[in-house]
Amino acid sequence: MKPKILTTLPGYSAALFRADLMAGITVAMVALPLSIAIAIASGADPATGLITAIVGGFLISALGGSRVQIGGPTGAFIVVVYGVIAEHGYDGLVIATLMSGVILVIAGYFKAGSLVKHIPEAVINGFTIGIAIIIATSQLRDLFGLGISDLPADFLPKIAALWEARDTLNPRAIAIGAGTLVIIVVLRRLAPRFPGLIVAMALCSASVAILNLPVETLQSRFGALPNTLPMPQLPTLSFARMIDLLPSALVIAFLAGVEALLSAKVADRMIGGNTRPNAEVIANGAANIGSALFGGLPATGAIARTATNVHAGGRTPVAGVVHALVILVVMLLAAPLAGYLAMPALAGLLLITAWNMSEPQHWKRHLAARRSDRVLLLITLVLTVLTDLTLAIGVGVALGLAMRLRRRKVPEAEWHDPDR
Repeated sequence: MKPKILTTLPGYSAALFRADLMAGITVAMVALPLSIAIAIASGADPATGLITAIVGGFLISALGGSRVQIGGPTGAFIVVVYGVIAEHGYDGLVIATLMSGVILVIAGYFKAGSLVKHIPEAVINGFTIGIAIIIATSQLRDLFGLGISDLPADFLPKIAALWEARDTLNPRAIAIGAGTLVIIVVLRRLAPRFPGLIVAMALCSASVAILNLPVETLQSRFGALPNTLPMPQLPTLSFARMIDLLPSALVIAFLAGVEALLSAKVADRMIGGNTRPNAEVIANGAANIGSALFGGLPATGAIARTATNVHAGGRTPVAGVVHALVILVVMLLAAPLAGYLAMPALAGLLLITAWNMSEPQHWKRHLAARRSDRVLLLITLVLTVLTDLTLAIGVGVALGLAMRLRRRKVPEAEWHDPDR
């Protein structure tokens, strides 16, 4: 359970610090627009995404069991966060996040970090693809500039509302969103280590401002971003409220634990490391407690940002700490500039995120899996999209464990690391 930073700092060199510093700055440039976009897609204020990246990201790196894990808000939480806010309000989300943090700390203390390997891969793939579909459809309003004031949360009513508003389509919004998509894809192919996300967002949003295009921006919808962190405070708790929010807290804890351990596992393969899973679970618990106290969103290890950190040269948790501090500095000094971010550009960014989450390069492998795994993936996916994540995870894990008991003498399918 010992944090990895305590074992990497002895013998820490100036060369390592330079590498971690550059990696931390690079990851921060990726995390900045992504954290804002995830907060907006979750139905929260954009500043909460930055708060989560700062507080959650710092604690995950400072207390975690991985050398290179980068923490913050992730796309996997968008669906559950949106649902909790819609049903219980933002104060309900803060309580659920705080409770999930406590659950994770307890789970880590009792060494539950190794249990993630018992979750069927088909369930993880199913709800991940389902979340990607929901994220993508939720961004169509901003991508096309549709005049919908209140987009329904449920999938089928949302599709119907988008279709009904088709006559309000804004060609300029489409151009900005499409331009963002193209720039991100091209830069990833030509210069994968270059912070293409921030460049694409800056270029397209600057076009809106310079050309005075009738396209909605972050400031026109939400007002100016704050340039300071709020003071931490404990939310108002009651036994009845906590019982009501317990299912949501369990789902947040489950997602945070699974996503963090999967991300750390992928990072280990990339650097030849050896993550301490229980320390990682405890760190994610502390990160969610900290994020809740500052009014942020749920936090966990982010696979794409962790991979960016590794590719940029990060080799110790110092890189993750630097990433959080750089975002804090940007928030303190340059918050007004974020108001110019164009909503269609943020939508394009999240469409890329959703596409990466679905891992299209592995679709053929999913179709070639044994029939029971294909059925389990499909059931989890459909339940995620058409009902809610709590039911999808519960049914998926229960069916997966039942299948495992039924075929006890059949060798387990090979586990595949996610690329998202």
